[in-house]
Order: sequence, then structure tokens, then C-alpha cells
Amino acid sequence: MNMKNHVSIIIVNYNTPDDTKAAIQSLADINRTGFDYKIIVVDNGSKELLSFSNLFLKNNPRVELLRSESNLGFSGGNNLGVQHAIDHYDSDYYLLLNSDTIVTKDFLKNLFEMMKEDPKIGLAASKIYFHKGYEYFKDSYKEAEKHHVLWYVGGKVDWTNLLSYHIGIDEIDRGQFEEPSETDYTTGCVMMISREVIERVGRLDDRFFLYSEDVDLSLRVHEAGLKVMYCPSSVVYHKIGRSTGGAGSPLQQYYQTRNRLFLAFRHAPLRSKLTALHLAFNTLVRGNKSERKAVLDVFIGRMGKQAFI
Repeated sequence: MNMKNHVSIIIVNYNTPDDTKAAIQSLADINRTGFDYKIIVVDNGSKELLSFSNLFLKNNPRVELLRSESNLGFSGGNNLGVQHAIDHYDSDYYLLLNSDTIVTKDFLKNLFEMMKEDPKIGLAASKIYFHKGYEYFKDSYKEAEKHHVLWYVGGKVDWTNLLSYHIGIDEIDRGQFEEPSETDYTTGCVMMISREVIERVGRLDDRFFLYSEDVDLSLRVHEAGLKVMYCPSSVVYHKIGRSTGGAGSPLQQYYQTRNRLFLAFRHAPLRSKLTALHLAFNTLVRGNKSERKAVLDVFIGRMGKQAFI
């Protein structure tokens, strides 16, 4: 495979124009020693069209804007960007980057070098901190600790309880996660994907629409015999959860319930599939309207985006 060292950065915008512009501006002076890059922004059916002024584009010449008329979800929006990158740039790596992130100068160079050095790495993710002021428990940290509160330093899939969770979340970074390591899954917030993964394993599965598609892709990459890595020298800040209606909304409950079961039926060991069945029937009996609909939709295979509430 002829490597020309090109990275396509894909940012999906859904009604967060200010965050998206801030993310792009944070990319303006990154270290790009050894590679070139393009920024593909997908405006994912936003209520108001995303637009960039001529001055903004002059200052950020690597930016290209695509528009989807409908909201394709996290998976579909990123896949549209990936497809455009394949068609136009023939990139070696694809970096999915949330619109509500701020990157550091060497974040991409360090991801790129990690993947370049080991062709067996299919996915890699950065160390991600809560952006200052966006911590879940912001009142419990001293001022000096803010900007050092961890959001992601690797992901763990716990099949016994059918949960996937971030390692180290809410901890203050005291240097306890400085070793690069293999991990169960990378977060779609900052996910570097090798071209080999796109060609051999595929891309994000549109059936998820929202939530767990990053875990699913990571598990498929493991199953293909490739590595999924956490890269501590690549650092990104995240302004948490801006575009889904907030924690505990019916929308969130629906997709999380549905996709948790879908993921388990797809990847879990047999014993955990039985746990998932048990959970599904319990939810049908005791769950709220969104959760019951989620279970039924998994069983009849009604996936993707749902107009349900």
C-alpha cells in the first residue's frame, strides 16, 4: 500500500456552529510534521445552515463544508465525511473529531506517529479531559485541578453487566495513565481510523444512529485481529454533551437502551446474551415508553433513526 501520509479530519456539526468553529480554530496551528491533512465539516441537517465567512475560510484554508439535508446521526454524518475523504483525498487515516472539542498542538502528530509505527493498530484515541467548566461534578474540584479532570483514557466493555464505560473518568490526572495501552474501545469523540480498517472491517454502523457505534466498531476491529489503542501523548479537551437534549432525555433513553441490547446480541459471549434477553423482558414489563419501544425495535430489527416521541 502506497502511503502518502494524508489525514482527513471529519467534524460533524449538528446545531453547534460556535463549538464547531472553535474546534476548527484550535486545529489551525497543530504540528503537522510528516503528514498533511484536510478538515471535512459535515453539516448534519442542522436547523440553521452552517456557514463560514470568507475571512474564516481564508484563515482556515484546509476546511471543506459538506451539507446533509437530513440528520444522519453520529454514524451517518461521519460516514458521509469518510466517503468524501475516500473519493477526494485517498487518505491513509481518518480522524473523527467531535464538534465540541479543543485540540492541543501535537495531538494529531502523536496519534499519526503511533499508528504509523505499528501497522497492526486499527484505531487509536487521545487522552481526553473535560474542558474546564464542563466537568460532571464541577463543584468538587479545586480551581487548579480543573482542566486536569479526565474524561477518557481508554474504554472497558463489561459484558457481565452489559455496560461499556470510560476508564479514569472524573479522576484528576496525576500521571497515572501515561502508558500507551491497548483498550477495549476508542471513543468516537476523537477516533483515528486506519485505511485498512475502512477497507477490511468497514466503518461506523448506521443502524446505531447515536451511541455505541464507537464500541461496535472497536469490537469489530478486535475481531479482525487489529489493535485498538489509547495514546496518552495526544491530548484533547471536550465540552461534554451539547447536542442530544441532555442526560436522561427520552431521546437518550431510547437510543441507549436499544443500542445496548443490539451491541450485546451482536458481540457478547453467550452467557451475556442471556443476560441481555433477561434485561429486555424486564424492560418490557417495567420500562417507560421510550425504553419499551427501544426493546421492541431491537427485536423487530427497526434500527437507524427513529421518529418516536
